[in-house]
Amino acid sequence: MIKPLPGSTSAFALITLLAGCASSPMSADKTPVVPDSLKVPSGQVLSQAFRATGVQIYTCAQSKSDAQKYEWVLKAPEATLLDNAGNKVGKHYGGPTWEANDGSKVVGEVRGKDDGPDANAIAWLLLSAKSVGGKGIFSEIQSVQRLYTKAGLAPSTGCTTAVQKGVEERVPYTATYYFYTAAKS
Repeated sequence: MIKPLPGSTSAFALITLLAGCASSPMSADKTPVVPDSLKVPSGQVLSQAFRATGVQIYTCAQSKSDAQKYEWVLKAPEATLLDNAGNKVGKHYGGPTWEANDGSKVVGEVRGKDDGPDANAIAWLLLSAKSVGGKGIFSEIQSVQRLYTKAGLAPSTGCTTAVQKGVEERVPYTATYYFYTAAKS
């Protein structure tokens, strides 16, 4: 174990953080192990994996099941997609849509959901491509997985009356997105 020198706690913390990132589950050459509900269809292979850091945007709205109550409803995500080196490769926003710096994009539709191991984080998802556009890294994507989520849950307070209707809250989150294409024969 590396011991920090006196007065170098910040440097030691940074080294520890970077070492943790280097061993993170994000890798475009290793398909993640997931529950059956999140497995991509056969014939698809992992193409890309990107870390996302951003917010989940919630709006206070009238409950669909009880007109007397109000609840937080997901409006859209807003995140930056980063490669293993920390370079921005694209963005993630409502739709849900992932758009690469090269202009290619994929719009997804939820096909599977799992609460994941962290009760304080948004769910893990499997999405199928509803549409793709442009030429680039996302132009042939067929499935997307949202895994290894941290935080992002709707607020637990602040949305109880008509006075709060329309209020927005931006909740920080991180995740890793895995992108799949058809296997080449």
